[in-house]
Amino acid sequence: MLKIRLKQQGRKNAKMYRVVVAESTSRRDGKTVDQIGIYNPIPNPSVIELDMNKFEYWLNNGAQMTDRVRKLYEIVKSGNLKK
Repeated sequence: MLKIRLKQQGRKNAKMYRVVVAESTSRRDGKTVDQIGIYNPIPNPSVIELDMNKFEYWLNNGAQMTDRVRKLYEIVKSGNLKK
């Protein structure tokens, strides 16, 4: 089963994340199928960039979102990003 989840990047105390599609059995920072966005929680406001076309494609092809990615998706979808 494919999951849309976060892949940790960056250094200690300055983490950023990539939103990726990966096999559910693969490791958190392991092999991925596709990268579909980034999430950087450090700046205020946080940076969330998602390629909505790829996101919708993977959802339509059976990929499941994790809880954190679902929250990020809802923020982007509703347009509540502060600029």
